[in-house]
Parts: sequence; C-alpha cells; structure tokens
Amino acid sequence: MGDRLVRSNVRLARSRWPDCMSKIGRQLLKTVTQQYRFSVANGDVIWLQSGWYVTHTGLIRLARRSRCAGIHTKAISDFCNPQDQRWAFEATVFKSKACRGFVGYGDADPSNVSYLVHGSEMRVAETRAVNRALRKAYGIGICSVEEIGARHETLESPAMTKKLPSQPSNGNGTPTVRDRLCQVIRQYQLDPDLVKAYAIDFCAVKALRDATRDQVEQFVSRLADWAERDRDALLCQLNSYLGQKEGAA
Repeated sequence: MGDRLVRSNVRLARSRWPDCMSKIGRQLLKTVTQQYRFSVANGDVIWLQSGWYVTHTGLIRLARRSRCAGIHTKAISDFCNPQDQRWAFEATVFKSKACRGFVGYGDADPSNVSYLVHGSEMRVAETRAVNRALRKAYGIGICSVEEIGARHETLESPAMTKKLPSQPSNGNGTPTVRDRLCQVIRQYQLDPDLVKAYAIDFCAVKALRDATRDQVEQFVSRLADWAERDRDALLCQLNSYLGQKEGAA
C-alpha cells in the first residue's frame, strides 16, 4: 500500500507540477506520503511555487485515519472585531480521550486573505487554527495552504482561460463566466487541466473554445455546486480524466 501510493503520488506530481521533481522535492513527497499517507489525487498535498503544502482536506483525512477523538474551536474575543472582519480562533485537537490537547491559533482579516474569500474571514480564521492544531498534534512540519496570506493565489491555468469563449467585459462589477470558473478552481484547489478535460466532455465539444456561452455557464454552475456539496466525489470525477489531460487542448 505504502509503496504503491508513493509511486502514484510521484507520477501524478510529475504530471501536474514538473518543477517539483527536483531531488529534494521528490524526497519530501515520498517522506510525507510514507509518514502520513497523503494522496496527491485526493488533494491532500499540493505544490506551490517552490514547496509542498498540506491542505485542510489532507489534515482532516489524516485525523480521521488516526481516529482523532475530537477538535474544539472557539473565538478569541479580545482579538476579534466583527465590524472590521477581523477574527482570531483557538483550536484544540484531542488525539485520544486521554489526550490533554494540542492547541493552535489562527487569524484572518481582509488584509491577509484572498479577495475571493472576503466576507468569510471568520471561517478562514477557524480553518487556520484547526490546521495549525492538527499539524502540531501529528508532527507535520510542512505548512498548510490555507495558512498562506493574501499574496497566495492558487493555481490558475492560462491555457484554461484562453480556451473559454470570448465574453464582453462587465462594467457593473458582475463576474464573468471566466472569472467564476477561475474562482471555483482557486477556492476548491482543483487541477485546471482536469477541469478543462471535464468541461470538454460536459459540453460535448472537441475543444473548449468551441463551446457556447450557455454551455460554459451550465458547466461552471454544475462544477461549483458539486464542489460545494461533495468535493471528494468531484475529485474522483476529475481524476478519471488523468489519461486525457494531454489531449484536452
């Protein structure tokens, strides 16, 4: 099981992020795979810029596999200001019923979160606190992607946006179909190439640029709804296109 997962992770990582396959990057991926059974296919870890990051999904899956006894969170009122959308949370992870708890803290405000999640700072702060507590509890040295501040913009594929049907710019601030699609990809950390392959299949076209605006709107709506309801199931659907991604252009 362990060796098979390592081989699968290395193969998928090499396909998705060729620049991660330095000797150090490959060794770190093997190490976290063997120690924590993280899966690239399930979105447990991702490569950003020059390093590996664990995701909230990966940490929660690890906690479930490890039979975590519970996670308690609470807002730290002295550091919260709802009017300014400034929040701070404390999270405590209990690995077992006898565990005294591992504590982590997380904060969020409009200055340190992506504009895509403005208005959701409270949830971001809680997620960051939970992530830090889980990383402490299970001895995970790599940072979680949700802890990255506003400078981080999750993977966006230029090829993905270029293939979309052209759309008139909106002067009233309403997001275009392209903007909404990129937002879903960022928010749920989806592989842009696999999303493109799924879009081509969904729209029943040979290339995404051949799809009509209505088809793309329907696809984006379905993608967003599925990602919100059951991201794991969506990832399984996207992963079914792994063998086709090279021919999806």
